[in-house]
Amino acid sequence: MIDQRLKKLCSTLVHYSMNVQKGERVLIENFDCPEQLSEQLIKEVYAVGGVPYCTMRSARVQRALLIGATRQQIEDMTRYDAAMMQDMQAYVAFRGALNTSEMSDVSDENLSLYRSIYSKRVHHELRVQKTKWVVLRYPNGSMAQLAGKSTEQFEDFYFDVCNLDYSRMDKAMDALQERLKAVDMVRITGPDTDISFSVKGIPSKKCSGHMNIPDGEIYTAPVRDSANGRITYNTPSFSQGFKYENVSLVFRDGKIIEATANNTKRLNKILDTDEGARYLGEFAFGVNPYIKEPMCDTLFDEKISGSIHLTPGSCYEDADNGNESAVHWDLVLIQRPEYGGGAIYFDGELVRKDGRFLGELSVLNEENLV
Repeated sequence: MIDQRLKKLCSTLVHYSMNVQKGERVLIENFDCPEQLSEQLIKEVYAVGGVPYCTMRSARVQRALLIGATRQQIEDMTRYDAAMMQDMQAYVAFRGALNTSEMSDVSDENLSLYRSIYSKRVHHELRVQKTKWVVLRYPNGSMAQLAGKSTEQFEDFYFDVCNLDYSRMDKAMDALQERLKAVDMVRITGPDTDISFSVKGIPSKKCSGHMNIPDGEIYTAPVRDSANGRITYNTPSFSQGFKYENVSLVFRDGKIIEATANNTKRLNKILDTDEGARYLGEFAFGVNPYIKEPMCDTLFDEKISGSIHLTPGSCYEDADNGNESAVHWDLVLIQRPEYGGGAIYFDGELVRKDGRFLGELSVLNEENLV
C-alpha cells in the first residue's frame, strides 16, 4: 500500500504548490524514484482535470549519455526537450539517485556544454521562467547516509519537512518581504566573512512550498556591481560530482576577484564558465524550522534554519539584477552559534543575530513556524 504521507505530499504538490487547473499540461519527471510515485502524481493531476505527461529518467543512463556526447547531440537533446517544456503549464520533478557523485567521471568540457546549452535553455529559460514548477528529492538510503540518519529516521524527517504547513510559513514571510522593499545596503558578518551589497530596487520572492519542496526561503538579488568584501561558506556543496568545502569568495564592485576552496583550481573553472558566473544572482534567507544540519543536498541545505545563501551566477526573472549565466550555484552559510554565529544588518540596523531574527521579523524564528 502507498504511504499515506506520500499521498498527502502528492496532493499538496498538485493542489497547493502547482495549483493545477483544468486543462493545464503537467510534466512529471521521475529520476530514479519508485513508479508508484509517478502513478500517484498522475492520479492527482487527473483528479483536478489536468493533463499529465511523464518521463522516467536515470542518473546512470544520463552519465552514460554525457560521457560520449557531442555538442551537436546536446543541442539536439536541448531542442527536443525544450519543445516539450514550452508546451507545459506546470512541472514537477522527483530525484532519487543513490549516488550523488554519479557525474564525477564525466569530463568538465561535457558537463560545461550540458549546463550552458541544455540546462540554460530547458530549465533556466523555460522551466523556471515559464511554468509553475516544483522540484523534490525522494528519501532513500543514500540521502539518509548524507544526513547521518537511519533510513527510517530520514524518512520521518523527510515527510515532516515536506509536509510542513507552508501556508502558515507564507504568512510569516510577509514581514521580511515588506521590510526588504525599503532596504538599500545589506551587510553580512561572521567568521572570515564581512561583505556588503545593495538590494535597492530588486524585488523579493517568498518561497513557501510553491517551487522547491522542502521549501522555506525568501530571496532577492544584489545589485550586480555592488558587492564588496569576503564571504566564507561553512556548508559543503556538490557540483559536477565534486564535494566543495570551505569555499571563500572575495568581491570587488560585484565581481569575484579571488576564490579558494579545497580544490581552488576546479572552483575557478566553474566561475570561469562565463562572465556572469563571477557575479551574484541571488541572496536568500533559509527559514525551514525542521532543517538544521547540512546534508550536501542543495534542495535541503539552502533552506536550513538560520542560514543564508549568496549565489554566484544567474538571477531569477522575478528578482532580476541583470546577471546572466549558465551557472546558478547556491552556496550556504549557516549562522547559528554552533556554526560560528554571525550577523546581518539592513542599512546599519542589526536584523538577525546568530541565526535568529529580531523585532518584527522574529515571526520567522523556528518556534513560530512549527
